[in-house]
Amino acid sequence: MFTIRVYGVLFNEQQQVLVSDEFVLGHYYTKFGGGGLELGEGTIECLKREFMEEMNLKVDVLEHIYTTDFYQRSAFNPEQQIISIYYLVKAMEPLLVPLKEMPFDFDEHQQQLISKNVAVEAFRFVDWEKFSPESVSLPIDKVVAAIIKEKY
Repeated sequence: MFTIRVYGVLFNEQQQVLVSDEFVLGHYYTKFGGGGLELGEGTIECLKREFMEEMNLKVDVLEHIYTTDFYQRSAFNPEQQIISIYYLVKAMEPLLVPLKEMPFDFDEHQQQLISKNVAVEAFRFVDWEKFSPESVSLPIDKVVAAIIKEKY
């Protein structure tokens, strides 16, 4: 069984990289924005939908960066293999979602949800000089972080 995930790498004008700090199923992760491909949609359509759902942000997909080329078992379901596809994206409008300065800087309402084991997320930009594979949590994201540090 496979799970297909689609992620976007977004830079701002200061050449900072957007990441999402998330609490999901009892664990904390820092990852790129995006999510799961739904039946009946293409990868680019999925990515645009995910950015709209998560950030109320229209994005343009500029180029493919990477597709998983190694076996990665799902952290949430050991019977599933993860295939992740990454694209470079550009914001088509100003970001209106609240941006955080520190990792996992969840507001009071989000803290209440976490106490009930409900998933939450917060977005922030990481300075290019500080951005590295260690800036993200997931194994495939770490590969992509190294690729974008080399490529961009």
